[in-house]
Amino acid sequence: MKRFNLFFTMFVALLFAQVGFSQTMVGTSHDFSGDTWNATGEICIVCHTPHNAITSVAEAPLWNHQVTAVTNYALYASSTTNATIGQPDASSKLCLSCHDGTVAMENFGATNNGTHFMTGPSLVGTSLANDHPVSFTYDAALATTDGGLWDPATHPSGIPGSGGTIATDMLIGGKMQCASCHDVHNSGGVTSLLLKSNAVSALCLTCHKK
Repeated sequence: MKRFNLFFTMFVALLFAQVGFSQTMVGTSHDFSGDTWNATGEICIVCHTPHNAITSVAEAPLWNHQVTAVTNYALYASSTTNATIGQPDASSKLCLSCHDGTVAMENFGATNNGTHFMTGPSLVGTSLANDHPVSFTYDAALATTDGGLWDPATHPSGIPGSGGTIATDMLIGGKMQCASCHDVHNSGGVTSLLLKSNAVSALCLTCHKK
């Protein structure tokens, strides 16, 4: 057990170093180490594992949490939307595996019959009709058609210390996902686990021309 704990600690340290952590998850809303349903007392294991990871979802980094089975979310729709919005996929599906409220928080590893479900403001539910759309391709063609979006391939992300573009710093597989705006690991230490500050709508205006 000591060897496993040492290996897992090294794995987590390497993972943090790889994504350039400057802050810590400790004390954030994604720190579940002190929750009664997390008998391990660990932070990372709720979502990640060094062994026997779930591979059924693309863009799933050594995933350890039961994946939502929902395939018919109510999607955002608007007469001004030019993007083709599909059902959540990739990393957004992983986020919804807690935030849609259909999978228990402690359903990770070998546990699949938990009783603690997401509640409160963090509960998105299975209707995404009133939430920013995700899992759609955001490229130069969409920006041109829409007219109110920046070209993600050339417009800077404005993320401190990055110097990259929207496409390189925010999109995942060329798509807008939950993690395009939310920094689930709190690497920037921004409130509400955002990728960058939204003061004066700065995060929104990264992509939207207004």
